[in-house]
Amino acid sequence: MSDTIAAIATGQGRSAIGILRLSGPEARQVLDRVFTPAGKTPLLARPAGTLVYGSLYREDGTLLDRCMATFSLAPHSYTGEDTAELQCHGSPAVLTAGLEALFAAGARQARAGEFTRRAFLNGKLDLTQAEAVIDLIDAETTAAAVNAAGQLSGAIRRKIQGIYDGLVNLMAHYHVVLDYPDEDIDPFTLDEISGAVSDAVRDLRTLSASYRRGRRLTEGVPTALIGPPNAGKSSLLNALLGYDRAIVTPVPGTTRDTVEETCVIGGTLLRLVDTAGIREARDQVEQLGVARSRAALERAELVLMVVDGSAPLTPEALALLDGLPEGKLCVVVVNKCDLPCAVSCTSFPQRFAQVCAVSARTGEGLEALEGCIAALLAEGEAPPTGELITNARQAEAISRAADSLEAVGQALADGMPPDCVLTDVEGALYALGEVTGGTVTEDVTDRIFSRFCVGK
Repeated sequence: MSDTIAAIATGQGRSAIGILRLSGPEARQVLDRVFTPAGKTPLLARPAGTLVYGSLYREDGTLLDRCMATFSLAPHSYTGEDTAELQCHGSPAVLTAGLEALFAAGARQARAGEFTRRAFLNGKLDLTQAEAVIDLIDAETTAAAVNAAGQLSGAIRRKIQGIYDGLVNLMAHYHVVLDYPDEDIDPFTLDEISGAVSDAVRDLRTLSASYRRGRRLTEGVPTALIGPPNAGKSSLLNALLGYDRAIVTPVPGTTRDTVEETCVIGGTLLRLVDTAGIREARDQVEQLGVARSRAALERAELVLMVVDGSAPLTPEALALLDGLPEGKLCVVVVNKCDLPCAVSCTSFPQRFAQVCAVSARTGEGLEALEGCIAALLAEGEAPPTGELITNARQAEAISRAADSLEAVGQALADGMPPDCVLTDVEGALYALGEVTGGTVTEDVTDRIFSRFCVGK
């Protein structure tokens, strides 16, 4: 990290503002070579953190932009190094030429995620906070953004660190008693290990179990629109999205393949899958479509079972209702309520507690349906505060730490001596270090930061 890096930190395309970012030992000097402040005070003579108006020049002295600049001194910056930013007009041509000027002045192109990687290596962020940065960038709902912001503020780190410190203290007590037997130190007992380990396992299992909900935040809830042909599944998909995504015709079996799209309902991201009508297939293409519909039903966490409310329930609809897996979240959507009603919302088995009448054509009942879905998904769940695990790497390491500590409990029950028992405690500490980055390998950090965009 002895060189100075530069990148465009804002997205592609035209915008009001575009940012060029620098970090490294020569950040201020590189900025000084391309930027001249308005007024008589040189840039580097001004206090760090001051936003300065001035001119951005190419290496040949050509004026590129009239813009703002600021610099921060290590360690009081995002990366922990000297950093600088240019806030330019958001023309891609201006930003590209400005970046080339920074290269000519001594900087090099930053790699993907290199600014955040430097923050991690310089101790400004732990690995859970660094991964929260990409979650915050990718957030598609307010809840996902709130959880990522909580993680960025250290919510997961504090949880892990508390457990980690308790286990370290346990091991330290054992070694002090072992190394200084003549000192007046409280004896080390197996009951002490058992209680501390039991508490840590409970906390780790709770944290690991939050991954299911955390994954919902970041990836969305897989949601299948299931039903017989011509029930209005594609019309309902279009109505929920607010635009025509799927082809709709009066001909049964129009949808021959799955159509996937996302929407936000009640603050929750849904990954909607419109499926082919499930019935006895009449040709090979429809057979493949029905097979994909059944696969989508199997993967779904939420099922919107769509039936035609303007006609008596068909044998296909009844068979689908009977065959829906127990325990899967399900809302029965009685569509076409703008037509004379042939199906009552009270005529379904008791296990289908969530039944909504809608008209995908007119929009009637959609608001009630969205409220029903939101309530079903949020039932018993507190708003996220940053303590939800949102990626598989963290969840796996936490689960492995809990497994190691459960092995400690078994070893204690088998009468093993403390020195043997504490080997598994060391394994748990190593796994927890992988979560925060204390013991993580370089190839893992490479893989994590490769997910970032250049400039972050």
